[in-house]
Amino acid sequence: MTKKQIALMAVEALKKEYPEAVCSLTYEDPLQLLIATRLAAQCTDARVNIVTPALFERFPTVDDFANATYEEVAEYIKSCGLYKTKSRDIVEMAKALNENFGGKVPDNIDDLISLPGIGRKTANLVVGDIYGKPAVVVDTHCIRITKRLGLHTLKDQKKIEFELRKLLPPEESNDFCHRLVLHGRAVCDARKPKCEECCMKDFCRKKI
Repeated sequence: MTKKQIALMAVEALKKEYPEAVCSLTYEDPLQLLIATRLAAQCTDARVNIVTPALFERFPTVDDFANATYEEVAEYIKSCGLYKTKSRDIVEMAKALNENFGGKVPDNIDDLISLPGIGRKTANLVVGDIYGKPAVVVDTHCIRITKRLGLHTLKDQKKIEFELRKLLPPEESNDFCHRLVLHGRAVCDARKPKCEECCMKDFCRKKI
C-alpha cells in the first residue's frame, strides 16, 4: 500500500468519523482567528476561548491593537502562558498589518509569515479557514497521527507540511487537519492511543 493510498483512506475514514470538521478556536473575523491562533501556542484552545471574548471586546479592531501597550494586552492573556511574548507579538502584528497590508489580514502564507509571531501553522490555518485555500496545518496531532499512519518519518514541521501536500487532495487537506485534532483528542492519544477503537486501525502502520 502506497503512502498516497493510505492518505486517501485516512481522509475518507476521518470524514465518516467526524463529519463536522471545524476549527476549535472561537472567532468572528480573520483578525480574531490570527490572534487566537497565536495565543494557542503552548496553550489549549479551550483556555484561549475563555480569554478571547474580553480581549476582543476591549480591542475590537486592528487599530485598537496597534495602539495598545504590551502591558495592557498582557493583562488580558496572562493565563495563556508566554503572555509577555504573545502580547508584544500581537501589538506588533497589528502595526505590521496597518503598515504593510492596509489593516487587512493577508490571504497567502508568504505575507502571513512576515508578520511578527506568525509561523506556517498559523498561516495555513488562516489561509484554509478564512480564504478557503488548500492548507496543511501541522500541529502536534497532525505530526503524531500522520507519522503513526506511515505517511512520513519527519520531525520538521515545514517538511511534513510539504510531504502531506503531495499526498492529500488539496480540497480535503484543511478539513483533514481539523479532523486529526478531533481524532487525536478522542482516540489517538500521545501516550495511550485507543487503537482498537480507531477508524483507521486496518491500515495504520502503528497498528499493523
